[in-house]
Amino acid sequence: MFKNLTIFLIIFSTSLGFAQDDFQSIVENQTRPSVSNIRIKFSDSQNNQGHLPISIIKGKKEGPTFTIVAGVHGYEYPPIIATQEFLKEIDIDRLSGTLIVVPIANTGSFFSRTPLMNPQDKVNLNGALPGKSNGSITYKIADYFKTKIIPLSDVFLDIHGGGAAEDLMPFICYYRNKKRPEQTLKAKQLSETSGFEYVVSYAYTLKDDEPAKYVFKQAAQDGKIALSIESGKLGNVQKDAVVLIKRGVYSMLNQMEMYNSDIEPLNSIIKLNNQTYIRSNNKGIFYSKYKAGDTVKEGDIVGQITDEFGVVISEFKAPVSGIILYKISTPPINIDDTIMCISNRI
Repeated sequence: MFKNLTIFLIIFSTSLGFAQDDFQSIVENQTRPSVSNIRIKFSDSQNNQGHLPISIIKGKKEGPTFTIVAGVHGYEYPPIIATQEFLKEIDIDRLSGTLIVVPIANTGSFFSRTPLMNPQDKVNLNGALPGKSNGSITYKIADYFKTKIIPLSDVFLDIHGGGAAEDLMPFICYYRNKKRPEQTLKAKQLSETSGFEYVVSYAYTLKDDEPAKYVFKQAAQDGKIALSIESGKLGNVQKDAVVLIKRGVYSMLNQMEMYNSDIEPLNSIIKLNNQTYIRSNNKGIFYSKYKAGDTVKEGDIVGQITDEFGVVISEFKAPVSGIILYKISTPPINIDDTIMCISNRI
């Protein structure tokens, strides 16, 4: 019994508090199977302290490296809970290749219940790429993604959901990066067999010397197979959103021949592109009869803003026809807030 216990502890190691350089050595280590849970610590000149939790799961056989990131926005809970469940469920005896799982990328945002930004330095991680090695804490974490995690990834999946104020229709998306046709094709194929009904493609116009800003856009710029899931809304944990995220992850691992699953792809999917954004021109109280997933026609009145006395001060019409991907669904509205995103069918 004690011999078996010793072998178990060696193979399924939990190693907390590793030095910065140990992440790469763990990923490149040939010992299989193994699980290593580490925390990369960060601090900055303003005495902000934080960490990045990373789980490195190595299957019995060699194969690709698939990175899964949740909690870039710490108030988007379904991706975080789905990732927690996935870490408990995954059977490494059935896994080929390596999983790099970041269960909560923005712990500062998560533990303070702060939407979008890390309150320590008031920086949005999903706007900080490629990061700065000598910057504030969020920029340092962004730099770690750029220099350490993305380079070791074959597939990079960034999982999001609607934050505290967003109603959102679940979808999976990728960039149409003409500079990287092979990676774009693979991202398209993974998206279309992921089990998500709505598959959204974004135009890619980023130059090589421009900052990517977004985490998964950085992966696309760096030549990786890059995708993003959006599932969940309004700062709550919806069980169906959690289930859909896990279904998507297992489906993609199956397509990559990394993990066998019985999940069948959907018979029909809806492809969307050419996103149009409506932004607020006023500060006030927002009203709309529409919800995410609704179809609108060009010219439809999709929302209005009143002042504190109920007087209408702004009215918004749909500039195009299409499906509402996501929209603001709480009353407070500020200038330049995104009111909604409308996408067209291909």
